[in-house]
Amino acid sequence: MAALPKAILFDLDDTLIRAYAQPEEAWTRLLHVFAAHLDAHDAQSIDRVRVAVMEEARAFWNDRAEAAKWRLNIPGARRLSVRRGLARLGRADDELADRIADAFTELRRTEYRLYPDAHATVDALRDAGVRLALVTNGASETQRAKIERFELAHRFHHIQIEGEFGQGKPELAVYRHALERLDVPAADAWMVGDNYEWEVVAPQQLGMCGIWYDPFGAGVPAHATAQPTRIIKRLSELVE
Repeated sequence: MAALPKAILFDLDDTLIRAYAQPEEAWTRLLHVFAAHLDAHDAQSIDRVRVAVMEEARAFWNDRAEAAKWRLNIPGARRLSVRRGLARLGRADDELADRIADAFTELRRTEYRLYPDAHATVDALRDAGVRLALVTNGASETQRAKIERFELAHRFHHIQIEGEFGQGKPELAVYRHALERLDVPAADAWMVGDNYEWEVVAPQQLGMCGIWYDPFGAGVPAHATAQPTRIIKRLSELVE
């Protein structure tokens, strides 16, 4: 087993479980269900709707203040993005937009999957004496349901959810609190996750190692201002 730190903080969504990755494919699949309502009868028409919705969502989440406010209500934020996307195409219909958004929320929820090496990796780290924290943004009820569904609670020494703690990543207080609960200094800890700002940039500001989980080989973002300490494509690489 490779040299390990005293503690590791793990992200949840799209790190331990596959939750929101590759939204293009999911949106395309979902929008085909609503093709008749959207008067979108070919792939090109469906793609126009998908692009409009996703661009509105990207703009929404790039607004840090709005993102911090709406992370505790992802379904509501998704409704706003779909409303704006349809309006942008000249098809303003809030009722239809909300039906589409809610259907997408349910689609994603039913398709959550635990990454196949997640349990084995976390268990091996704990058995090796590494202190473990699960640090996730989002609403308490939503995230607790995932943690229970995928049998994660007993595997971590500390679980920290934005909706319960009162702050979310990338606020530095989030990482500091988790480290305090693990009783480990930042220099002896890793943060592992798929979000470049939350799991690389912010933790490194505290002296932690930022381990970027890149299962689809996206590569370091072109705008990156920091380099990850390490890039992994499989969780099991942490213990190999």
